[in-house]
Amino acid sequence: MKAVVQRVASASVEVEGRTVSAIGPGLLVLVGLHDSDADSDADYICRKVMQRNYEVLLVSQFTLYGILKGNKPDFHVAMSPDRAKPFYASLVEKFEKSYRPDAVKDGVFGAMMKRTYRKPSTNVMHVFRTI
Repeated sequence: MKAVVQRVASASVEVEGRTVSAIGPGLLVLVGLHDSDADSDADYICRKVMQRNYEVLLVSQFTLYGILKGNKPDFHVAMSPDRAKPFYASLVEKFEKSYRPDAVKDGVFGAMMKRTYRKPSTNVMHVFRTI
């Protein structure tokens, strides 16, 4: 599992021109699921992100596991959508249970999403990866 964590002054996700989730100051977390990910990987990512005590906007991002082969990306190591959707839903639930449910938002799994975010005065980004 990979998580790219960007500190933001605000962030939102739109699907088909409609805002589906938004947060104020907090963390925008792009989550990529690997084919071999397990619950322990979700626990690790949740623990690392929640140490920061911010609002969180989770966005599924299978492209984090894209591998460039020739002139087009290959996503064969990303978790398949039929397995990834319930796994991602359980990850969101872990975040909600380990923190304030009202402080955890997410996008729409599998949808074409437009992310909008405003960075704070200092740019802070973390990348967490399970082994």
